This record gives sequence, C-alpha cells and structure tokens, in this order.
Amino acid sequence: MCYNKLMKTYIVGNWKLNFTVGEASIYLHKLLKAMPNYRDIDVIVAPSTIALQPLSLQVDRHKIKLAAQNGFYRDYGAFTGETSFSQLRGIVDYAIIGHSERRYIFREDDKMVMRKVAAAIRNKITPILCIGETESERTFGETADVIRDQLSGGLSEVGDDDIDKVIIAYEPVWAISSAKSAKLATPDEVADAVALIRKTLKDLYGKAGENVPVLFGGSVNPSNAGAYLTVPGVNGLLVGGSSLILSEFVDIIETAKRVR
Repeated sequence: MCYNKLMKTYIVGNWKLNFTVGEASIYLHKLLKAMPNYRDIDVIVAPSTIALQPLSLQVDRHKIKLAAQNGFYRDYGAFTGETSFSQLRGIVDYAIIGHSERRYIFREDDKMVMRKVAAAIRNKITPILCIGETESERTFGETADVIRDQLSGGLSEVGDDDIDKVIIAYEPVWAISSAKSAKLATPDEVADAVALIRKTLKDLYGKAGENVPVLFGGSVNPSNAGAYLTVPGVNGLLVGGSSLILSEFVDIIETAKRVR
C-alpha cells in the first residue's frame, strides 16, 4: 500500500523556545502571505504557549493550523505553571506530545506521555506523538525495543475507535539538530524505523492502525525534505530550525506539494 499517496501530508513547524509574541505574529503574517491554500497538505506551526491565543485570532485556518508544544493531562486544579488541554481546546488543532526534549530534558516518561495523549484526544485536539531512540540506544541495538515501548506506552489509553485521531512522529534523538553529535538520518534508516512503527501499529490495532499518519523529524531542511517525504510510509515532516526561517519553511512546504 502506498501510504504517501493515500493520506494527507503534514508539515509541522516546531518553533520551540523562539520568537516573542510580536515576532511570532509578524512571521505568521508573512507565512500566510507566502503560501496558497493547499487542499492535501496540512501546514501546522507550534509557537510557544504564550503566543497561541493571540495567533489563534490572526491565523487563517484554511491555510495554517496551530499546535501546542505541550500541555498538562489534568483539565484543571492546583498545578501552578501548567496549561491544560481543556484550556487549549478551541485555540489549537494539534499538540506535540512526547518530544525528545520533553522526555530527556524534562524527564517525561511513557506514563506521563500516555496521560497527555489521552487528555488531548478527550479535548478534541490531535496529538502528534513523538518517539525515537538516542544515539546510545541505537549503538547498542535497542532501536526496535525503544520504538515499540514508546509507541505502545504512549498509546496505551487509546482504543481502536480513537487511533485515527493520532499522528506519530519518528524523531531519532541522534538526528535532531540540537543533539551534540547530530548526524543526518539516511532515507533507508528512516524507512526501517517507519516500517517497524507501522508493523507495531498494525499489531496493536489491526486494520485500524494501518492508516495512522507517520511523520519524520530530524534536522529536516529544504535540501533533504524531498528525500524524506518519498520514504514509503512517511506522510509528512516535523521541522525544527528550518521552520524559523520563512524561505526555508516555504520551500519545504512547496517540496511537499511537488512530491505528493
């Protein structure tokens, strides 16, 4: 089955801890002017939490949708400093959950990730569940175990009826630009990991898991976006640094349109 042609393509820009609210607004304005409305491509940007509400009033959701970079799994309560998915409901359409920086800097484990995935779905927000191995885990041949464990752990409260509300992003920690010894993942390496992800989804959910979108994230830029987008089973990209540079992000979006 050619997943790439059957599914929508997703291009997600994760702005991380960059841009003030004003800078984010200016960037979004320029991005909206620079791109048409693509029917088969969902362009998604994930600003910092403080910028989400004002940008939600500015964005044209026919062209671009908003994602949260994080959220808390409880809907309300005494949790100083947190933002719940219930508070994000109506502001964002997507949420990045389990990003490697949340896992390895903020020590979020699979149980926390699982709770956040469930909370996002409960609040009508599509979770983009990030999974991927570290350089050490890859060196010791643990890639398959990590992928299976993070995937099954993050989805452990998602039933067959809700799996179509989830997006998976394969993000090998050793390939992201913020890693100390980052190196580019080859298309063959991505293909092997995505094949395992799809097999695991089918094992967990049967036919219902076959058409879950799978994205790749790992130092994606305009020069390699096309190669990653043509990997069998890849339905889009999670973009970091290049999503902060307007010309590069637009180039990646246009590449996605060409290779569909």
